[in-house]
Amino acid sequence: MSCPYAHSGVRAAALGAALVACSTGAALAQSYPARNITIVVPYSAGGSADLMTRTMALQLTKVWGRNVVVDNRPGASGMIGTELVSKAAPDGYTLLGSTSSFPATAATRAKLPFDPAKTMVTVATYGRAPQILAINSSIPAKSVQELIKIAKNKELTYGSSGAGGNNHFSGALFAAAAGLKAIHVPFKGIAPAVTAVAGGEIDMVIASAAALGPQMAAGRVRLLGVTSLKPSSLFPDLPSIAESGVPGYEYELWWGLFAPAGLPADQIAFINAAVNKILAGPEMKKFLTQEKAEAWPQTPEQLNGFLAREIERYRKLAKIAGIKPL
Repeated sequence: MSCPYAHSGVRAAALGAALVACSTGAALAQSYPARNITIVVPYSAGGSADLMTRTMALQLTKVWGRNVVVDNRPGASGMIGTELVSKAAPDGYTLLGSTSSFPATAATRAKLPFDPAKTMVTVATYGRAPQILAINSSIPAKSVQELIKIAKNKELTYGSSGAGGNNHFSGALFAAAAGLKAIHVPFKGIAPAVTAVAGGEIDMVIASAAALGPQMAAGRVRLLGVTSLKPSSLFPDLPSIAESGVPGYEYELWWGLFAPAGLPADQIAFINAAVNKILAGPEMKKFLTQEKAEAWPQTPEQLNGFLAREIERYRKLAKIAGIKPL
């Protein structure tokens, strides 16, 4: 690591501080990681959080020369694995790979055995994307408008990765904005929910392209629209739900990396820089393009207080969607 020299007019104290910062960063770069790292994904394998985290873990393994292992710990809509990480040592060797389902679920829990906003910190964000409304191919709807007409006479079911997660929120907000009733069916992960839509066990799901991937490629589900306010360049063949009969409807999900509170600021900056560098590289760019998502690099300064802000935002959305605290 190289450090810029101070101009002659800069006071000696400032130069000393800069040298200390540089030497600290250099020491950290040499000492961390000294052993393998575990990234806990609090959802089942096959979902978008799992795919995104595994790809990032592979790239971090290449950059750091240490194995970065993904450990799936599903349950309680992601809260079991999240609590596990919240209680881990804040040394950078146990991290959490999650999605916007994390603050969404935290916002809809009346009581948790830990305080997400106080026991966890956001280290990096690495992607964001709109979701897609997908239905079972046996439903005779070729557009959002046609689906709404059917739903006026028949109560439809929609699946999610668990109560309070991304898919629950996007589905409940869709139903509220469209003025229809729909039954929420939670699963232990988005992959089984998508499989249930393809198999006709439930009628629809609003999920990421990453989660819908296999069923979407096989043509087992019908895609009706995207959750961005306007048509998305990521999905040029799909209209926005907002412009297809549900004015104002919008939902975006994201993926990121978290750590137990107390992780030193220089270590957060070190991991953040590695993630952001990977996001700018060709391999991650190619992956995100394939998964219909865009890179979302943010600095530690931008991420300061991010989780608390997101939890509060989801509390407001929960009221709009009629999602009551569990």
